[in-house]
Amino acid sequence: MTEKKRWRGGGSFGVSSIGSWAGGVAFTFAIAWIGYGLSRLPGPDHIGQLACAILIAVVYRQLFGYPDAIRSGIQFASKKLLRYAIVLYGLKLNMGVVFEQGFDLLLRDAGVIVFSIALTMLLARWLKAEMSVSLLLGIGTGICGAAAIAAVSPILKAKEEDTAIGVGIIALVGTLFAIGYTVLLPLLPMTPAQYGIWSGTSLHEIAHVALAAAPAGEDALAMGLLAKLGRVFLLVPLCFLLMYRMKRKNKTDAAAQVEFPWFLGGFLLTSLLGSYVFGRYIVLPAGMLNHVSDATTFLLTMAMTGLGLNVSLRDVRTRALRPLAAMGITSIALSVITYFMLV
Repeated sequence: MTEKKRWRGGGSFGVSSIGSWAGGVAFTFAIAWIGYGLSRLPGPDHIGQLACAILIAVVYRQLFGYPDAIRSGIQFASKKLLRYAIVLYGLKLNMGVVFEQGFDLLLRDAGVIVFSIALTMLLARWLKAEMSVSLLLGIGTGICGAAAIAAVSPILKAKEEDTAIGVGIIALVGTLFAIGYTVLLPLLPMTPAQYGIWSGTSLHEIAHVALAAAPAGEDALAMGLLAKLGRVFLLVPLCFLLMYRMKRKNKTDAAAQVEFPWFLGGFLLTSLLGSYVFGRYIVLPAGMLNHVSDATTFLLTMAMTGLGLNVSLRDVRTRALRPLAAMGITSIALSVITYFMLV
């Protein structure tokens, strides 16, 4: 059985829905695989496979247009695979370590999140920037980069293009900051532990923290990841706050009800399993969790590919430069303030 599809440029053709779905998934897989390979080369290895895949997808869109014939598979990757990846991402969060550090850790990380979102939005208003993109960037800066943006986008009902722009910007800017930290490392009057906490408190993604803290030694890396875990943990209450805000905002609009993000429940479940069950009550084969982590990143890369295909560079020029400026200023302020709180 076939259904009619139509190219944006006109004309129609017949294609089965299964073929469209399979072709779209295969297409995002291919670009994600190319992005993965590119991220293993010197230079691109600093920005990571997510950013590499998004850049490839954006370039493809500008050169060849959106592949409408396989739209259903691409949308499956950008929506469904994105949520599955967020569920598996919970395995990266060790809730036991977060709880052991107690209230002080969470209070500090909450301050970082509030500061990042509030300052980004204030600057966005002052710069007359696109508010939806700016909010995503503020959340990504305060919590855990691309993963946070991906998690809150369905709750905020953000456009896929806005999500892709936010993910691409935060991946690139966060990488630049992480590299800058490693350049400054020999010049800073900080102990390895202080430097690690600074990295984990101020940098955007877990990968950025690892990139910046690893050169300072194992103690710095451990403290950096610990500081970052608290921010990742606070993604959960933030999502519920955003749900409450959206429900109040849309309470007079019956067609704009906010659906419960089921993937957030999955994120919590996998966090609990990874923190308290696997390795304690259920012994997994050596290295299995590392393989799951790699698969999670690849699923997220496929999802980012689907999002990247929605990006129009014309819109990026008109809508993303000012949010980028707001997020960049916030990131600098966050780095400076957290640095002087430690030295």
